[in-house]
Amino acid sequence: MATTLPRQAVAGGAAPISATMRAAVYRGVNDVRVETVPVPQVAAGEVLIRVHSCGICGTDLKKIHTGSHSAPRIFGHETSGTIVAVGEGVEDFAVGDRVMVFHHIPCGECYYCRKKTFAQCPVYKKVGCTAGFEPSGGGFAEYVRVMDWIVKRGLVKIPDGVPLEQAAFVEPVNTCLKAIKNLDLAADETVLVIGQGPIGIILAALAARSGAKVLTSDLYAERHATAAKFGLKHPIDAGKEDVVAAAHAASDGRGADAVILAVGGNALIKTAMDAARPGGRVLLFAQTQHGDAVIDPAAVCMDEKSLVGSYSASVEIQDEGAQVVFDGYRNGFDLTQLISHRFALEQAVEAIEVASHPSAGSMKIFIQPGEQA
Repeated sequence: MATTLPRQAVAGGAAPISATMRAAVYRGVNDVRVETVPVPQVAAGEVLIRVHSCGICGTDLKKIHTGSHSAPRIFGHETSGTIVAVGEGVEDFAVGDRVMVFHHIPCGECYYCRKKTFAQCPVYKKVGCTAGFEPSGGGFAEYVRVMDWIVKRGLVKIPDGVPLEQAAFVEPVNTCLKAIKNLDLAADETVLVIGQGPIGIILAALAARSGAKVLTSDLYAERHATAAKFGLKHPIDAGKEDVVAAAHAASDGRGADAVILAVGGNALIKTAMDAARPGGRVLLFAQTQHGDAVIDPAAVCMDEKSLVGSYSASVEIQDEGAQVVFDGYRNGFDLTQLISHRFALEQAVEAIEVASHPSAGSMKIFIQPGEQA
């Protein structure tokens, strides 16, 4: 029979929580195991969330497959759920609140924060959510502990009527909205988004809100069909068409004003640069592994093309991004349409395998440790 945490760890006299839980534990390169681990204890200023949904992000997969992070860890950061315990001093949240959580929050005071490059802040690089071991997000577990500085600035209540699945997209949408704002798009511009996985579709849909003409490129017709549900009307079949030629043809021969590369690796950087017009912008969104890439320097110098990057979320647009997700659920931005697979926590290894090998029939993969309202 499972032991339980002391009743005083649970606010409001709620029922005690089991002392152990199930979690998908990273044990080394390509080695994830569903194990029984202790439920995290909350300290002053902290909360404990019963996880409902956690999306698998490409950065989770990179960590699992490359060994960039020491083991053991519990990954998962696109998390939504319900608060089940609060620490002393927590005033703005209570047991029963449905929330999503940002796992990174910057200090707001350092050189990088003053320059609004929040993802480079040393405090931002610390993870403030854990299901045990070195803090690493913790969403691939039944419960996740949210530390005090995240509770203060990175915990967002979910409005009534918005599903927990939809709310789990708040963090990835924030990262995409940040990228789109960095491009400063105008209504008379043409934008090409290369890659129509879930992130590519979100980027394209947000770009379309500027009034710009948005072209989308992907190998899979099924993904273009999903993109069409978000009002994206200019697909390029990358398996049959020349993407660069198509971008030029759609822009009076100039090339796209902005190109967003929403697929990982360096192979398509040249395609993105060639598809951009002189003076255009190329944004790298998914290039998260260091390495060498060949870039035509004259395209930057003589053709005046700009190569820019955007990484992770921005606290500056936290409220705006959350509202886009919450309002969008019933107004043409139902992101649950992007979920192709939902796996129980006990199936986490299979979920990671499916996410690691994208196919025509796979989009966003969710691990769902708990079923709640």
